[in-house]
Amino acid sequence: MRVFKAIAAIVLSAATLIMSGCKNDKATYNKDADNVKEFVITLYPEYAPITVDNFEDLVSDGFYNGLTFHRVVEGFMAQGGDPKGDGTGGSDNKIKGEFSQNGVTTNTMSHQRGVVSMARSQSFDSASSQFFICYGDCSFLDGQYAAFGKVDEDDMKVVDEFLEVEREVNASGELAVPKTPITIENAKIIDNTADGHPRVQFTVSY
Repeated sequence: MRVFKAIAAIVLSAATLIMSGCKNDKATYNKDADNVKEFVITLYPEYAPITVDNFEDLVSDGFYNGLTFHRVVEGFMAQGGDPKGDGTGGSDNKIKGEFSQNGVTTNTMSHQRGVVSMARSQSFDSASSQFFICYGDCSFLDGQYAAFGKVDEDDMKVVDEFLEVEREVNASGELAVPKTPITIENAKIIDNTADGHPRVQFTVSY
C-alpha cells in the first residue's frame, strides 16, 4: 500500500509539470559552487522532431544558461529549465505535445532511466522550456509526455549527484527543492553522434 501511495503521489505531481511565458532575464550563476560537472544529452528527432527543434533553439539562444534544476525527486526525476525557478515559468513559445495521447503515435520512446522528456501543464500543447530527466523506470508517463532525448549511463552519475544536494519539501509534499542551487552554467550544442543524432552538453554547478 505504501508503494502504491508513493507511485500515486508521483503520478499526481507529474501532471503539474509547468508553465507561463517568461524570458531568461533573471538568471543568476552559482559562482561559489563546490562542484562543476558536465553531462551530455543525445537527442532523437525521429521520435519528437518539434520538441528537438525547440530544445536546440533554446540552447542556441543561451536560454538555459544560468537557470537551475529546481525539482529533484529521488526515484523519479530531476526537472529544470524554468526561468522563474519554481516550476511555473517557461519560454515564450509553446509547442505541440508529441505523445500518443495527443495523437502523435510515432513517439514510442519509453520513459526509462536517463530519458529526457518535456514537462507541461494539464494542457497537452503547453510544453516550452522545462524538461526532466528520469532516474528510473517512469514508463507510467509514456504516451502522456514527449520523451525526446537521453543521458547515457556514464553521464547519469552527474545527474545522480543532484540527489546528494540537501533538499527541502515543496508545496506538493515532495522532498525536491535543492537548498544549494543546481545551476546550468552553460548549455551548448556539440558534435553529433556517429549515427547522426544531435547532442547537447550541459555544464552544471552545485
